[in-house]
Amino acid sequence: MDIIRHDDGSLTVPVAPGRHDHDGDADAETTPVETSRVLRPGEGGYVEALAEWEALQHPDRGEAVSTASGREQAMAVVHAVAEDPAHVHEAVEALDDPEAGAEALRHVLVGGTPSVKAFADEVADAEGGDTLPPHTVTKIIGQVLAEVDAI
Repeated sequence: MDIIRHDDGSLTVPVAPGRHDHDGDADAETTPVETSRVLRPGEGGYVEALAEWEALQHPDRGEAVSTASGREQAMAVVHAVAEDPAHVHEAVEALDDPEAGAEALRHVLVGGTPSVKAFADEVADAEGGDTLPPHTVTKIIGQVLAEVDAI
């Protein structure tokens, strides 16, 4: 099962089945095991799952690389979407190079939660306003990456 990203930003991720002891009875019935789980922004493992989902969308893409101009665009688009969440498409279209911004955002995700938090601080310093919580930034990154992939 692949990771599935939903419109609300949540992710359905596969869960590896656990081992079961049957007290030596090989014919004992097993209890069905959950094979997937829904993760929402802010939950443990979400950032890593989003990074994995992004990698699954583009298996031929190499390691994420962040350039200075891409990082500036990433900060601008995250700030714009935070200010007006209903206009993700417009915020992405306003970028000079959406792919460079998307690469920078992928690079942030690969670093996990500490990287997302540091990026949120950087956005607040560069664009103004309060620092967004990491789960909000992660959700916005997912929305932006999905929009860049759609154009």
